[in-house]
Amino acid sequence: MIEKIRLFEKKFWIHILYFCAAIALIVYFVPGKTHRQLTYEIGKPWVHNALFAETQMAVPMDSATVKLKKDSVNKAFIPFFKRDASVEATELKRLSESPLNSMTLRRSLEQVYRTGIVENDVWDKISEKKLTSIRIIRENSDAEVRNADNLFSSRTAYSFVTDNSLAFFSSNVADYIRPNLIEDTLLNRKYLENAYQLACARAPIVKGERIIDRGEIVTPQKALIIQENEKYTRNSGNFGEMNYSIVGFAILIFTLFFLLFVYFSYYRRESVLGDKRKSLFILIFISAMTIFSYTIVPKFTYGIYFLPLTLVPVVLVTFFDSRTAFFVSVIQVLLCCLVVHNQFNFIVMHLVASVVAINTLQELSKRSQLIRTAIFVFFTYSICYVATKIIADNNISGVDYRVFIYFAINAVMLSFAYVLIFVLEKLFGFVSKVTLVELSDVNSPLLQELSEKAPGTFQHSIQLSNLAAEAAREIGANSQLARAGALYHDIGKMENPAFFTENQHDVNPHELLSPEQSAKIVIRHVTDGLRLAEREKLPEVIRNFIREHHGLSMAKYFYTTACNENGGEPVDPTPYTYPGPNPRSKETAILMMADATEAASRSLKEYNDETISNLVNKIVDGQIAQGLMKESPLSFKDVEIVKKVFIARLRTMYHTRISYPELKKKA
Repeated sequence: MIEKIRLFEKKFWIHILYFCAAIALIVYFVPGKTHRQLTYEIGKPWVHNALFAETQMAVPMDSATVKLKKDSVNKAFIPFFKRDASVEATELKRLSESPLNSMTLRRSLEQVYRTGIVENDVWDKISEKKLTSIRIIRENSDAEVRNADNLFSSRTAYSFVTDNSLAFFSSNVADYIRPNLIEDTLLNRKYLENAYQLACARAPIVKGERIIDRGEIVTPQKALIIQENEKYTRNSGNFGEMNYSIVGFAILIFTLFFLLFVYFSYYRRESVLGDKRKSLFILIFISAMTIFSYTIVPKFTYGIYFLPLTLVPVVLVTFFDSRTAFFVSVIQVLLCCLVVHNQFNFIVMHLVASVVAINTLQELSKRSQLIRTAIFVFFTYSICYVATKIIADNNISGVDYRVFIYFAINAVMLSFAYVLIFVLEKLFGFVSKVTLVELSDVNSPLLQELSEKAPGTFQHSIQLSNLAAEAAREIGANSQLARAGALYHDIGKMENPAFFTENQHDVNPHELLSPEQSAKIVIRHVTDGLRLAEREKLPEVIRNFIREHHGLSMAKYFYTTACNENGGEPVDPTPYTYPGPNPRSKETAILMMADATEAASRSLKEYNDETISNLVNKIVDGQIAQGLMKESPLSFKDVEIVKKVFIARLRTMYHTRISYPELKKKA
């Protein structure tokens, strides 16, 4: 019932052009596309063949190794001290001029100064065993290594002198004791800097030297060397290797897009490939998300964890269907996994999360549904991450709890998809289920205006919305769209409400007009409705219900009246024909059948199964015979299901009520 895309049609080649442009754009943005991409993880074995240096390199040590080397130097370092001879000479001279001067005291002071007195903070290190030896610089610049345990502090020197000299005025002895071994901080700093340079210096890696072998653990230092080698490979512009890499990426990306095109051709030929705007939107969305992934992943260690790939199924299930959302999500995840290290974890996490997002958001009609989906996605990511870590490490100790923060960021971004959906609606002219729910609110200003100016038409529209929505639901069409479209299909009747039977009260203005004039007024409710829809900025899909609910049918009552007035001879049908077009979607086709059926059912004299069934079959079969359904995608099976729904619904609407008995009064 609908036009198919054929090989040599113009729109077929337009779709091919769209797909080729998307492939070329993604290949261009593949990171590291000019060299062989090496995947590895620090702390895990090297899974590739042995890697050899492409050129001579001087690679510095990684920060962790540098810290270990410096700690080792600090641990083995023996600090330098200078002996200040002037301290001993000055204090002994002062002692000789003092009343305390005695041979015993003098010898004791000479002994402690000869051994060496250090500052109290140095002595604290000695007592805590943090300092076991020192180097004392001699006059010839040599250094003598001394055991630090034999040294004195001012306090221990005082105790030694008083104990050995038996000084009676011991309280004054402390005045002649001062440190004479002073730490040479300048020399120590210079020595340590030289030692650090020697310890952290690496012999240059020569061209052809083996960097890492298969099965060897990738240490942080090895990772630095591998990165430096890759950087040289990228910049060297090796023509043969570059071409092979680009060809490999292009083949994979082309294959994935080819599968997507095949899916659309076989299963969504009408809904996607039949509308260039929809196919363009899907390709732009996939390309943008893929390029964003290629930009984030190489620059951020945790980039794969906060990539909002679940936005793809959420947006697509809002505008399309769950099957399309799932298939496109699979293609999206496979495109993005080309540039990640641990592809197994990436594919498992994002595919499972996408399935959860689709299943928890079948119909986005409230913001709370999106928040609920975001929570489910967060827990799905977390569970999959822990599970894959246990599989890889055979224990749970390798779980990095910072990853859960990035999962939370991912979930927050997903909860703001409501804003993205609104923007995409405006950019591409789509209508989401959220918008349809808002349009279906009978308290909206336009529908309130309809209820005031044309109350009969308003009630008719409500009845019709329920009838069309139920029929659409039964055949798998968009029931929310059918409901919204039915509510607005007759808004044009507000301009001349009295000319439509449902709004008339004992007065029929058509009695004063010719059949052609009456037909013109009645038919004009379509163009009036489109004008109002444009004024109120109703979406295009809603306007389609206004223009297609009568299709190219005729105002048969007035046409028949005109023929009868012409002596039974046919008259020109043009003034009595609606402008159309005929229904081009399942939903508008259902509305056409429901509109005619519901209106005709009001004229039945008796409501029973037989009369209702005959009426529905007569109306629907007559529309098909007139060719009004030839452009709609309804199948004959769909039509039969719609008929059954109409019959059951009308039977319920017009069921016969039992008569209540009157109360008999006592005589």
